[in-house]
Amino acid sequence: MTAERRIISHLDDLLELYGQPAEASLAKEINTISPEYQRMIECSPFALLCTSGSGGLDCSPRGDEPGFIRVHDDKTLLLPDRRGNNRLDSLRNIIEDSRASLLFLIPGVGETLRANGHAVIVQDAQLQESFAVKGKPPATVIEFTVETIYFQCQKALVRSKLWESDYKISRDQLPSTGEIIKAAKKDFDAQAYDAQYPERLKKTLY
Repeated sequence: MTAERRIISHLDDLLELYGQPAEASLAKEINTISPEYQRMIECSPFALLCTSGSGGLDCSPRGDEPGFIRVHDDKTLLLPDRRGNNRLDSLRNIIEDSRASLLFLIPGVGETLRANGHAVIVQDAQLQESFAVKGKPPATVIEFTVETIYFQCQKALVRSKLWESDYKISRDQLPSTGEIIKAAKKDFDAQAYDAQYPERLKKTLY
């Protein structure tokens, strides 16, 4: 810690430091899903679902074919809850606190789309069946009511070079999933876990 270090804890100090937002950054925020925003959702194969509960915050990746999050109407999104690890972090949080956010990414596109609102967990056989893939419907569907929705400019993705192939790294440059688990649980058989993972992924994808 140095004498130059300063904690910004008051809104006035924050606004003095950063200044006022640009007019366009406020105009883009609306409270319904416009046709333009619907098109972005329909093209997105990946989103982050953010929730909060007594157990803490959670940010969960969700992905499938483009448009897997369905626009039901101009205020409602429907998200199939596909098979996972059964930690149920997001769902536990939604039961306790319905507030939720979604961040949509579209491969090759710099802008992202952010939606804030409330979510509930729905069990409806007909609705679940409409989301079935390879004959397997999701266990539940998350119904997300949009309160605000807006796009985020390209700066973060441009700086990160996220979509540029020259910046991709090989998976073998990182610890394997088995090695990561073994670091926390010393008697874990990392080699067997990693060897079985490709086949396990195929069987549990849906």
